[in-house]
Amino acid sequence: MSSADSTEAPIYAGLVEEHGDVPAEVRRVAEEVLREADRAIDFGTVRTAAAR
Repeated sequence: MSSADSTEAPIYAGLVEEHGDVPAEVRRVAEEVLREADRAIDFGTVRTAAAR
């Protein structure tokens, strides 16, 4: 959040200061889960073996 944003949204800035940047943390965790799910359901090796 830029300094301009914090002056325009003091309530949000206070919440971020008190609780951390929850949306950013949720985004980080969601991206991590997507990467893990992508690895868990990677069917690329199955297709390669079936083509032989």
